[in-house]
Amino acid sequence: MELKRVVVTGLGAVSPLGNDVQTTWDNALKGVSGAGPITYFDASKFKTQFACEVKDFDPSLYLDRKEARKCDRYSLYAIAASDEAIKDSGLDFEKEDRDRIGVVFASGIGGIKSFEDEVAGYYAHIELGPKFNPFFIPKMISDIAAGHISIRHGLRGPNFATVSACASSTHSAISAFDLIRLGKANVIVTGGAEAPVTPAGVGGFNALTALSTRNDSPETASRPFSASRDGFVIGEGSACLIFEELEHALARGAKIYAEVVGSGMSGDAYHLTASHPEGLGAKLVMSNALEDANMQPEEIDYVNVHGTSTPVGDPSEVKAIKEIFGEHAYKLNISSTKSMTGHLLGAAGALESLFCVLSVQNDIIPPTINFTEGDEDPNIDYKMNYTFHKAEKKTVNAALSNTFGFGGHNACVIVKKFSK
Repeated sequence: MELKRVVVTGLGAVSPLGNDVQTTWDNALKGVSGAGPITYFDASKFKTQFACEVKDFDPSLYLDRKEARKCDRYSLYAIAASDEAIKDSGLDFEKEDRDRIGVVFASGIGGIKSFEDEVAGYYAHIELGPKFNPFFIPKMISDIAAGHISIRHGLRGPNFATVSACASSTHSAISAFDLIRLGKANVIVTGGAEAPVTPAGVGGFNALTALSTRNDSPETASRPFSASRDGFVIGEGSACLIFEELEHALARGAKIYAEVVGSGMSGDAYHLTASHPEGLGAKLVMSNALEDANMQPEEIDYVNVHGTSTPVGDPSEVKAIKEIFGEHAYKLNISSTKSMTGHLLGAAGALESLFCVLSVQNDIIPPTINFTEGDEDPNIDYKMNYTFHKAEKKTVNAALSNTFGFGGHNACVIVKKFSK
């Protein structure tokens, strides 16, 4: 069968850099760090006392107080980002077949704060017997953001969540892409949301020694490719993209940001939390995406890397890029936007795909900030262009976004300029 073409017609974001797409994008291009001391709880006894939190978020802009109390913070972010993306798309659901509009929305962890609160409440009053909020389970489960978006807009098409740790929302984008190009839906609202800045979230990643502990300088703590990197900075937020079948978009005169042309998936089959040191899964996932897109490596202008600022992850990803792209690795641009946003875990892929879409649309590449000194690891080749410190104007015909998750889950998508 002939696969249908898929385009991006709407964008939404709630991030540590801003509570909408334009603010987030503007701050990314300026090289602003979203990191700062944790405000949600007293982190003074934690090894890591900072995070990339969302600032000044007001749930009442989207839901009344009663409804908002039924949602974990991650679902509130998802509702806000999806509202913006749907409005941006210009879709009028009253004129659409809602049976053919779906929601595939990810979260790696789900409502961890709701889980913490309910369990803490139970043990604090254990002598009174079990008492739980009736909305505990629907606040906590990882699929409920997709449910909220579907119910909010009456969307009856495919509706589910993907869960693959830090690759979750890239897998959601891949699922949305496949559903549309196979003709199973006209439109998919896709993305991811995460709100892991909680005692258990920070404490758990501290126990894994995965987080930076640079408490004296949070804004410079995420420093991918620098010798002094000491772990990632945990972040939160949501990003949403509207994927739409091309003919459907053209028929309604939609604004088209970019075309989704390929995707890849692979497994490291190596370790619970560490990426393969030879980048085997990373090589396979990029190779699979290029094959799916029917593109040559030389056609990619920008790679938004997973680039978490960890000692093992950064060099293995660069090694994989060099082996896949060969000499072209020295001509394309690479950047890690996690240096600014922190790591949004299950929402990272959606936000970074959004950055790729905007790079393709605007011919500019957001920077990797906080680089200080080179690493002696030979896999981090500083002849490559990591877009250090400042955004770079460049024609971006095609961009690839990498995401890799605990468990060895790898996923990437390729977007390019739209032309009929």
